[in-house]
Amino acid sequence: MPSGKLGAALLAAAADTLLCTGEPDKVTTLTVSLCNVGGATAKVRLAVGTGAAPAAADYLEYDPPINPGSPPLERTGIVISAGEKVWVRSDVAATIAARAHGFVEAA
Repeated sequence: MPSGKLGAALLAAAADTLLCTGEPDKVTTLTVSLCNVGGATAKVRLAVGTGAAPAAADYLEYDPPINPGSPPLERTGIVISAGEKVWVRSDVAATIAARAHGFVEAA
């Protein structure tokens, strides 16, 4: 089964970025890390859902600030099923590096 990096992006400003999607007939367990690599504080969002875009009920994180040089915001133990999507967002361009890593196994 696949393991390791499931998705990565340097986030644009004010745009939902699809980081990864659950594979058919599989269960994915992952960690999402959001790291500020720029010089300005950024607010981030993390959502898991099945629609074309995150709905209000899909958010796991909503606008916590991440300062430059601070530890990354990490959410561990996220489990998604087939078709579920992980979205991330920042209010500042090219400041937040997002990475999803974990493993995929048969459902």
